[in-house]
Amino acid sequence: MKGILLGKNLEGLKEAAAECGLKPFVGKQLAEWLYVKRVSSFDAMTNISNASKAALSDKYDIGTAPSIGKAVSSDGTAKYLFPVVWGGEGSAVEAVVIPEEDRRTLCVSSQAGCKMGCRFCMTGRQGWHGNLSAADILNQFLGVDSPQTLTNAVFMGMGEPLDNYGAVSQALEVLTAPWGFAWSPKRITVSTIGVLPALKRYLDGQRCHLAVSLHNPFPEEREQMMPVQKAFDEREIISLIRQYDFSGQRRVSFEYTMFAGWNDSRRHADALIRMLRGLECRVNLIRFHKIPDFPYESSSQGVMEAFRDRLSNNGITCTIRASRGEDILAACGMLAGKHRQE
Repeated sequence: MKGILLGKNLEGLKEAAAECGLKPFVGKQLAEWLYVKRVSSFDAMTNISNASKAALSDKYDIGTAPSIGKAVSSDGTAKYLFPVVWGGEGSAVEAVVIPEEDRRTLCVSSQAGCKMGCRFCMTGRQGWHGNLSAADILNQFLGVDSPQTLTNAVFMGMGEPLDNYGAVSQALEVLTAPWGFAWSPKRITVSTIGVLPALKRYLDGQRCHLAVSLHNPFPEEREQMMPVQKAFDEREIISLIRQYDFSGQRRVSFEYTMFAGWNDSRRHADALIRMLRGLECRVNLIRFHKIPDFPYESSSQGVMEAFRDRLSNNGITCTIRASRGEDILAACGMLAGKHRQE
């Protein structure tokens, strides 16, 4: 079975070149073709000799694969279905492009399915079907329409990024390195339910933003919707985050999906204020998007605004996130892979 070049860092590409009997400078050339010029075939690598390309192609594939499905929302949001390079027959994941006036954000998947089992999430309901490779992750950046116009990325698609931290960190290195995509870390946000100790590794090793899925300030209530609360207590997560400085360029935000009658009361707002007081952060309130066989409804707009105002009036920066792509099942918590929705 051939290896895959996409996702390798500069040293890995030099090692791949050496394995094919080529000089280290070929590794630098590969990095430029893969990550700067973003070609998808050896034939396009015009400054590499035919003999060298033949040696490379004997042992390696590029690792890119075109999308196998696309849906466009009435609001312009586009959802893409990508095959999984690592996976078995039929495996696929979804990525979403969200256009706005001043940015074009890619919502990236990191796993096929998810182990975390959050009861309000379509991805979590399908279970876990495997980790994506760094190539699978980066292929989403390359395979959407007009990829060169992407301005931001959020690892908020299918899967728990810190449960696949090896591949995610490898992809982040390619995205932010000067020999890679050369993106500023400020353009990337990684979301997590708070997988410890991978969260500490991320905070120590990365400069990208962090978003934590919180959803309830009371541990016993959070556990009702998020079984992983048993393993990753939100109090430990907040305690760890408080050890890091978020007053500079790196930011931390907390995602809070609002359910009518479950987590949207003044009692919840006040507990959230106590939990986050003194921490430089933002709370993003998210309207719950209805999914089959789930009893809760979203909080009303008025309740969400009152919740937001109570946090804001007590020193917690809080916003209500605009919902995008719900009509094509591309909104938060609705990704499941087209092949699993049919």
